[in-house]
Amino acid sequence: MSESVVREKLKLLPDRPGVYLMMDADGAVIYVGKARVLKNRVRQYFHSSSKPVKVQAMVDCIADFAYVVTPTEVDALALENTYIKKYKPKYNILLKDDKTYPYIKVTVGEAFPRICITRRVRRGDGKYFGPFMGGISCKDIVDIAARVYHIRTCSQSIGERPKKPCLNYHLGRCPAPCAQRIGADEYAACVERTLSFLSGNYEEAAALLTEKMQKFAEEEEFELALELRKKIEMLSLLGERRITSMPREVDADIWAYRSNGLYAAVSVLVTRGGVMQGSRNFSLDEGAGAPGESFMSVLTQYYAAHELPHEIVLDEPVDDALFLSYAAGRTDRKVTLVRPKFGVRRELLDMAAGNAAEYLEKSVSAIAHKNDMTLTACERLKQLLRLSRYPKRMECYDISNISGVDKVGSMVVFTDGEADKYQYRRFRIKTVEGADDFASLREVLRRRLAKLGTDEEERFPRPQLVVIDGGKGQLHAVRGVFEEMGVADIDLIALAKREEEVYTLWQDAPVCLDRRDYALKVLQRIRDEAHRFAITYFRSLHSKRNLASVLDEIGGIGKQKRMALLQAFGTIDKIMRADEAALSAVPGIGPELAARIRAHFEGL
Repeated sequence: MSESVVREKLKLLPDRPGVYLMMDADGAVIYVGKARVLKNRVRQYFHSSSKPVKVQAMVDCIADFAYVVTPTEVDALALENTYIKKYKPKYNILLKDDKTYPYIKVTVGEAFPRICITRRVRRGDGKYFGPFMGGISCKDIVDIAARVYHIRTCSQSIGERPKKPCLNYHLGRCPAPCAQRIGADEYAACVERTLSFLSGNYEEAAALLTEKMQKFAEEEEFELALELRKKIEMLSLLGERRITSMPREVDADIWAYRSNGLYAAVSVLVTRGGVMQGSRNFSLDEGAGAPGESFMSVLTQYYAAHELPHEIVLDEPVDDALFLSYAAGRTDRKVTLVRPKFGVRRELLDMAAGNAAEYLEKSVSAIAHKNDMTLTACERLKQLLRLSRYPKRMECYDISNISGVDKVGSMVVFTDGEADKYQYRRFRIKTVEGADDFASLREVLRRRLAKLGTDEEERFPRPQLVVIDGGKGQLHAVRGVFEEMGVADIDLIALAKREEEVYTLWQDAPVCLDRRDYALKVLQRIRDEAHRFAITYFRSLHSKRNLASVLDEIGGIGKQKRMALLQAFGTIDKIMRADEAALSAVPGIGPELAARIRAHFEGL
């Protein structure tokens, strides 16, 4: 787009809040920002005044821009976060939160609430505790709650008709509300004690576990006593992390942000119920926004996937009113921003700042190396393979089967040279007979390309580059699908395993890249990841089919009972090792069938 056209578009900018998107010559979004007044904010980029290095580098790449008007600045903040996740612009701060820590959820909205572990927080569907990190096992905490407070852990629906109690009832871990062995009021008391325990009242649980441990020891049940002792030690560890001068009812995240102009580091200390849960550190490229905007972006990206605490302790300049309005739309609890000058919160803030500074110092070379392996490698791919566009989104496909059985395909996605696992997809081959990898690839690509230009393209964005695991034969087999479906704007290559040769459509001879070149390494990574993902899916399908074939040999086991056994035990190995009592506790099995199952496996 010419400068005159840009100038005309600048004149048309509205005097309203909204989100703007900066694009390069290929049409790729390179920066997303929000503005209280679009007209003023966007025009600043095109003034001739001197700008920070990152901002100037971004401005030099701008070929066009677009904008979306929003009702309020809070709406703009939320939309900005959505667009950053969608486009992953190279000049925005991207908080790649690849490690999601678990929460414990109590489904308090149900008549008979249950306790479970989850990694996804959904507003309004229960009470959450966590995240748990630093060696604390959610599984152990849930087990303690079931043992001590008798709250159910299953997802069994509870209706008016009583059901047969499961194994947990016989083990004393559940009062069986599904079998109407406990009333609603009595069960509600169990839930209240569980909530108190999860809120930090560990002393009662530790005392009850100690009593049970001593009883097991007296009865010479030493394995059970040892198991309980480990759980008591874990509760002791949680107690040691308690911050005595912080109220138990306060949940707080303590944030620190450090930058050297090119790279940045973020550290967050997580406290829940007055207990230090642990810390998170992030290293990232510095964005092109102002410091306050960058830190606001970090907060909104993080809390899009995590529950907001009562307090956010920080020392950074952000628009407090804007963030609190954003937070009010995401949680029912009151959130407070705290900038302490002294006291325990100041000490924790200084600790987080020290963590961020140290992490930044150690991470600079690692971030630079990561850029070589990702962004720089993609730029080199464009040059070396004569690609029509920068391969921001790369998709790689592979097929896995054994003698044509359980045929599956995988689609792996790399964005800017990094694995984007939320975008991975897997396919069960439906139309191909026997072990025909070429036909299987064609089926997978037809199904994938059919989504382009439809409503589903929002979920399956158009890639710039498709990589096929294979050689010239696989490349030309897939090329026919591209021509058949009229797709001409996506580059297509194949990577052969043995010599690591790259086959392209613009010449018959393969392109041989230096084995030390980061461009080849990014192709190898996506190829190997596609192979791993396909193999994993194949093994999953194959093991389930084998489970069905083994259980079908036992009379009286149909599809429903087979699925009940699989749900209860998970694998055929655990079913084979289970005793009659555990088997008979599975819904629909009973003592007689359990005896037949046990006898069948003992005879193998």
